[in-house]
Order: sequence, then C-alpha cells, then structure tokens
Amino acid sequence: MANTFKNKGAAAIGTSEVSVYTCPSSTTSTIIGLTAANLTTTSPIRCSIRLYDSSATAHYYIVKDAEIFEGGSLVVVGGDQKVVLEAGDIIKVASDTASSIDVVISYMETT
Repeated sequence: MANTFKNKGAAAIGTSEVSVYTCPSSTTSTIIGLTAANLTTTSPIRCSIRLYDSSATAHYYIVKDAEIFEGGSLVVVGGDQKVVLEAGDIIKVASDTASSIDVVISYMETT
C-alpha cells in the first residue's frame, strides 16, 4: 500500500453546496486538516460541512451553521481529530453568504 499526502482547495464557496473532495475508487483517505476562511466583510457568516457516505447513501454534518467572523477561519478537522473516507465518499461545503468561504483540505490517500 502506498500513502500519499495531498491537499485540495476550493475558492469563494457560496450558498450552493460544493463538493470539495471525493475519495477516489480503490482508495481510503484520511482527512488530517480542514480549514474554512471567511473572505468577506460580513461578520459572521455561517458555514456547513457535510460528509456524503457513499456506502450508506447518506449525508452527515461535520459542522452545521458554524460562525466564522470577518478575517477569521474555522479549523474543522485538525490536531487529534481525523475523518476517514472510503472510495466515493465526498466532503461538501456551503455558506449562508455568496462567494464567502475558501476551504483547504489536507489528506493522506492510501492506495
């Protein structure tokens, strides 16, 4: 098995949910960092991040309507917390404000 560290970002996410990362087939991914930043002068904005579990065909909130103040960020995954994804699982992000959130995900793929 090969382990590869990677990152993925999405810019200016707004009120439509965006699929930021999809775990590839024949792969397991461990999310080791997930940060969302407020790009606006609106304070606060609200950020929701969901995991789509493809094996259960269900969505689960990692965080729902979390407040991020102007100039701030929210570390959703980091430190001791990790999220494991199986093939086809998706991390999705949305905001209550148009073009308001940048997201960076750091992860390790195991193939």
